[in-house]
Amino acid sequence: MQAIIKEFQLGQHTVTLETGAIARQADGAVLASIGDTSVLVTVVGKREAAPGQDFFPLTVNYQEKMYAAGRIPGGFLKREGRPSDSETLTARLIDRPIRPLFPDGFVNEVQVIATVVSSDPEIQPDMVALIGTSAALAISGVPFNGPIGAARVGYINGQYVLNPTVTELAESKLDLVVAGTENAVLMVESEAEILTEEEMLGAVVYGHDQSQAIIKAIEEFKAEAGKPDWEWTAPEKNVALADKVAAIAEQKVGDAYRITDKVARKDSLSEAKAEVLEKLTAELAEGEDLDEQEVGKLFSSLEKKIVRGRIISGEKRIDGREPDMVRALDVMTGVLPRTHGSAIFTRGETQALVTATLGTERDAQMMDDLVGTHKHHFMLHYNFPPFCVGETGFIGSPKRREIGHGNLAKRGVQAVMPSLEEFPYSVRVVSEITESNGSSSMASVCGTSLALMDAGVPVKASVAGIAMGLVKEGEDFVVLSDILGDEDHLGDMDFKVAGSSAGVTALQMDIKIEGITKEIMQIALRQAKAARMHILSVMDQAIAAPSQELSEFAPRIYTMNIPPKKIADVIGKGGATIRQLTEETDTTIEIEDDGTVKIAATNGNSAKEAISRIEALTAELEVGTIYNGKVARIVDFGAFVNVLPGKDGLVHISQISKERVNNVSDHLKVGQEVKVKVLEVDRQGRVRLSIKEALEPSEPAAEPAPKGE
Repeated sequence: MQAIIKEFQLGQHTVTLETGAIARQADGAVLASIGDTSVLVTVVGKREAAPGQDFFPLTVNYQEKMYAAGRIPGGFLKREGRPSDSETLTARLIDRPIRPLFPDGFVNEVQVIATVVSSDPEIQPDMVALIGTSAALAISGVPFNGPIGAARVGYINGQYVLNPTVTELAESKLDLVVAGTENAVLMVESEAEILTEEEMLGAVVYGHDQSQAIIKAIEEFKAEAGKPDWEWTAPEKNVALADKVAAIAEQKVGDAYRITDKVARKDSLSEAKAEVLEKLTAELAEGEDLDEQEVGKLFSSLEKKIVRGRIISGEKRIDGREPDMVRALDVMTGVLPRTHGSAIFTRGETQALVTATLGTERDAQMMDDLVGTHKHHFMLHYNFPPFCVGETGFIGSPKRREIGHGNLAKRGVQAVMPSLEEFPYSVRVVSEITESNGSSSMASVCGTSLALMDAGVPVKASVAGIAMGLVKEGEDFVVLSDILGDEDHLGDMDFKVAGSSAGVTALQMDIKIEGITKEIMQIALRQAKAARMHILSVMDQAIAAPSQELSEFAPRIYTMNIPPKKIADVIGKGGATIRQLTEETDTTIEIEDDGTVKIAATNGNSAKEAISRIEALTAELEVGTIYNGKVARIVDFGAFVNVLPGKDGLVHISQISKERVNNVSDHLKVGQEVKVKVLEVDRQGRVRLSIKEALEPSEPAAEPAPKGE
């Protein structure tokens, strides 16, 4: 089959889409390339839905093959294994904008696999994968209301930059990814170095405008290479059954959504649903069966209609708040005695227990990816155990959602973290969600800021996060501050903003509908800023600045410098010297290639001892200086005396005493302490010492060693 190739310009890059030559048995397969970065994206959908399927089983897999960068994987197996956190985050980045575009009622299984097959270190593959996914879905024939466009936006010297290279991104104050259709923004993911709301919104609009070139090119690509659309029609809604469900449950559902307590509200809704099933079952004729899944969907639609209708009509929200109100806040720091820093942040029925742990350079996370091996000195891990929502469940490796929420919280705090030069510690933050009713990732941002300050990490400012929601019906809309879990589920937008009092540090947006205008986003950002300022004021009452002292249980890191040529003296043969030093002083010692030495100890005296011994190991012997030494070895022509750790010198037999010495052993013995003067250090580092030159004029010469010793 002849390959079909489409090329188009996107900013400074040329994008190439190719199909028809590779993976021809997939419903859609596109090799997308920008520069030397190429991603093969395949789409396969099942023509029939599984019996009883009541949700849309979309799976997105993103995988980076090491051969793409000309590397062999590490480890014993020498092959790629489970997805890294970075791969999981990119899979979520692809999933989020495409999922809302599959039609309602479509429950056939669909799998998207994006495989990085060639990697240019200057061009990140995530954007290539997103564009390739849009193209592969467009030509697959699978029901999909796309295509979408996507763009990465940087902000350098006050100017927006489209799809910056990795080098350019290092200089940028913003890393923002926006994806959407021709008419609507669907997804935003970003990290910023404290930019204003106007600058963030400008980046979203700029990125969406620039991505229109992608949408146009993919539509042309589809016209040339697309497969026929599937013959699929949405299932018709059972209006009669919906009316019955409403007649039975509308009043009780309405009453339930006036209960402010989440658990009580959930119980009331369960009772209402059980009553619907019971009454509808009683009405069945003999031999008829009730489709409980369909009843469940209709019940959910009724909930959505009631809650959204109340909000649009100006009534109070589920828990009695006005649209711009934040739930009650409770903030505590220093709650765990043995951790280095800790805090509990509670917002309504959402609570995070956050801890901060300080470690040394060797505690940094080693990452091995297409670019190479590098270290992360700041880690943030988010855990969402089942008990936090009153359920039972499996406890194991973190799920995609936990990895994504942890990354968002980390992005929110990253801009205020000190550099490694300013604070030479590795820092690990863990957010344990102990209660959840919406916006737990933003509670993690607030808790992280508090725990870091409690630990004494010199962060540049306090950071808080808030989740915004939206209910839109026609031209009417209401923006909600600090959304509940139900408002997230029943609303049209999840809009998370983190930042300090000076500006935004992270922005994440997922939109379920078209028609989100610039005006709506402006209102959401304005309300989010007001809510953030309120939260920051409460947090600052608990702790307004980093603690001046680290926890008594945290390591203290002391830094000193030695000449690079002396590194071998400190390490010793096979690491013996530094191993002995760390064991005897109970410290951790790390030496960098430039001679920087970092000594970590929980006890100040231990650190001082280690510093003193390193200074002795690296000290230079000075000619003419007198040292206290210890006889290490006796030979016929003199004695070797240890002057400094690892440094011995020769006292020739003629330099032992002012009187003639016939037998060295008559005057010196191994282990004897003597004063010696450095006479010479030759080019090869050999040291000549003298005992007699070190004697004061009135001091007697070395006395003969006692017999028999």
